[in-house]
Amino acid sequence: MVVLAFTEFLCGLGHTQDILVKVLPVRLDLDFVSEKPSDDQPSAPEIPDDVWEQFTRDNERDIHTSAPKEPSARARMVTERLRQQEARGESSPGWRTGPAWQEMGGRASRRRKLWAVLGVPVAVAVALVALRPSLLPGDPFGTDETRAAASPLPVETAAPTAAPGASDPELPTLDEPFAGSPALRWADGEAGIVLPEAKAVGSVPKERVQQALKLTKKLLVGANLDPKAVRGARPEAALSVLDPQQPELLDELGTALRSPSEKHDPVTLFSRFDPDEVRPVGDVVKTRGRMTFKKGSHGGVAIRADYTFVYPVVRADGPVEVTRTIVRRVLDVELADPAQYEVTPGRLLLLEYDQEIGNSSCAVHDGYLHPEFSSSEPTGAPPSGPTTDPYDRSKDLDRDPDECGTVSRT
Repeated sequence: MVVLAFTEFLCGLGHTQDILVKVLPVRLDLDFVSEKPSDDQPSAPEIPDDVWEQFTRDNERDIHTSAPKEPSARARMVTERLRQQEARGESSPGWRTGPAWQEMGGRASRRRKLWAVLGVPVAVAVALVALRPSLLPGDPFGTDETRAAASPLPVETAAPTAAPGASDPELPTLDEPFAGSPALRWADGEAGIVLPEAKAVGSVPKERVQQALKLTKKLLVGANLDPKAVRGARPEAALSVLDPQQPELLDELGTALRSPSEKHDPVTLFSRFDPDEVRPVGDVVKTRGRMTFKKGSHGGVAIRADYTFVYPVVRADGPVEVTRTIVRRVLDVELADPAQYEVTPGRLLLLEYDQEIGNSSCAVHDGYLHPEFSSSEPTGAPPSGPTTDPYDRSKDLDRDPDECGTVSRT
């Protein structure tokens, strides 16, 4: 046992492998030797004195260290303080609960909160960029051409020299009712009726010219953009602009609205759809055109308005198929001088009006426009006129009003 303890001692000291190799045979020999070795057996190798001395000194030190010791006065005080804190339900700060650790934990918590706050906007920004890459500066995804194709057109200040170019052959949908149409780049509703800068005309002051332009816009909006009027209601706003000193005109319009016929058809001045047949897609009607003015023949200022309106619609019931009706209107009105003529101040004289309607059944005079759908059989009389482009605003309306042709696109 002494040799075994001594061997463990040597291992604890970390002696080299050479010493361990020398000790190991001794342990093996001890297992097989008798209590009294024979004279012919070789004696075990002797252990150097200096090793025995160090072993003895270490054993004495370990025995002295392991002996019970009376705690010091300071240790007794600390123990008593901890016992009292524990009895009161208090806990002393450990190495992970001290001020330094708490401060570090606070910083980590603030960092986590900061990332939590920043994470939501970053996630939203990533989602927005995924849905709309155009929000990124420059053109990282090659979207400049797409944006240019759908960007609004500048205001029309003069007659175009040609029809709009071909558009992508896309079919209109509920979400994109103007897909595949040149009107995709037109302004929405009233925004497409931009008044020119008013100037004095002869003896007509600038203020009178401005008034005439505003009244003309009100007439156009009431006749073609008022949601109630477009859905078939009586266009009261448009009628309120017209001078009652034109009784014959107002009587004809009243008859057309009450009892439409081929001779008195309100769609020659008002854009109206039968609510039992179709309904508009969304609230947007695309508008494009221009307004000009000059000295009038009744002592006032004459206005010419030339505008095209595009209406996307679907059937009131049945398959969801979007189609479009295109209406171009040219109006000649005048704000006459009440000092020279028997006219109503602040009302317009409607001198002449003309229209061109694309994609509406021919020879149907019930007071409504009747869009045709590609999935349905055409109604009304078969077209007898030429094929025209309803988006071509470069030509005057000089065709026979009784002609009913076909359109090259909607």
